[in-house]
Amino acid sequence: MVFREITPADIQSLFYVRTRTRENSYTYDELRQRGITEQSVAQKLTTSYKGWLCERDDSVVGFCMADSATGELWVIAVLPEFERKGIGDRLMALAEAWLWSKGCERAWLTTDIDTSLRAYGFYLHRGWLDDKIEDGLRYMQLFSPQ
Repeated sequence: MVFREITPADIQSLFYVRTRTRENSYTYDELRQRGITEQSVAQKLTTSYKGWLCERDDSVVGFCMADSATGELWVIAVLPEFERKGIGDRLMALAEAWLWSKGCERAWLTTDIDTSLRAYGFYLHRGWLDDKIEDGLRYMQLFSPQ
């Protein structure tokens, strides 16, 4: 498996992965309704956003993106058949290290309020802490180790 930075040429593959996750799945239409399109993602990559992906046999199997301007871990997604192989952990580590290198002292993310979902345990295992629940979302935070 290869881990590397996301380029604009990868964006279509990111949508393929994002619409096929096991939990917190969205359709293309649902993403579009939230303002998330191939064009909006390409635009984000020209600003304070950066992302990484994992490829196997030249196919994207997972990715993660973060925003250094706000410290937000914006998205992480891994295809179900590639879960529990360390891909999400490695992608998160890349994003977190990048946020710290950009001077962020606190990273944050939103997730489902349902603590039985695997994502919640995954974040806790990585050291993320509950911050608040607001507007039907769970906010979690992670502080720089420095």
